[in-house]
Amino acid sequence: MQYESTIVVLGAKSSKGDFNGRPFDSTTIYYQADLASGENFAGMVGTEIKWGASFNFEKIKNFKFPFAAKGKFEQVSNGRAMVTILNDLQPEKALEQKS
Repeated sequence: MQYESTIVVLGAKSSKGDFNGRPFDSTTIYYQADLASGENFAGMVGTEIKWGASFNFEKIKNFKFPFAAKGKFEQVSNGRAMVTILNDLQPEKALEQKS
């Protein structure tokens, strides 16, 4: 199942290299999410999701954080667990870049 949602991007991290002979290459997006409602929960939290390879980090690294963006998400399952994947991220409007 695919869907779009507006998120507040709090930060991003790029990881690329080799560990014990195994290459890795990813971008992690940190975004604002609501806490579950309940007696002992209130407010918001920052959570993370992977967004493809490290080249995606280059697309947003000079933006002023936090910023609103439209995310294109996909929910997939291996038959046991459901996983959400971020396929694309588009800032909602032209953003001011860092100096």
